[in-house]
Amino acid sequence: MNWYLKVLKQYADFNGRARRTEYWMFALFNVIFTIIAAVLDNILGLKFTPEIPYGFIYAIYSLAMLIPSLAVGVRRLHDVDKSGWFYLIAFIPLIGGIWLLILFCTEGTPGRNQYGFNPKEGNNEINEIGQKEY
Repeated sequence: MNWYLKVLKQYADFNGRARRTEYWMFALFNVIFTIIAAVLDNILGLKFTPEIPYGFIYAIYSLAMLIPSLAVGVRRLHDVDKSGWFYLIAFIPLIGGIWLLILFCTEGTPGRNQYGFNPKEGNNEINEIGQKEY
């Protein structure tokens, strides 16, 4: 959950690097909260139409998470030494999404790259988000 909150604190920060843990933990909690929003829409009867299984809570949550999702994705691409514009390869049918997934799963560039210091080295991000080091 701390990784999710870290991404929200960097709401529209497209600079720097994000490690795999930060990206994937944000993605996990984002999916969980999206499902909860859709379930709440169904329970409370806030669906747009009977055929569409989601409604206003889902739409508001999804819109609120659009910018942080893009920002953490761009920072993740920076970690593998790619420009944020590489995100647009997702528009290439089938191959683009697979390529983007591979980039998101690839280990970051060791040491410093053009986008900043490696978040795994030196000042560990886990310390930045408040977890204790043992």
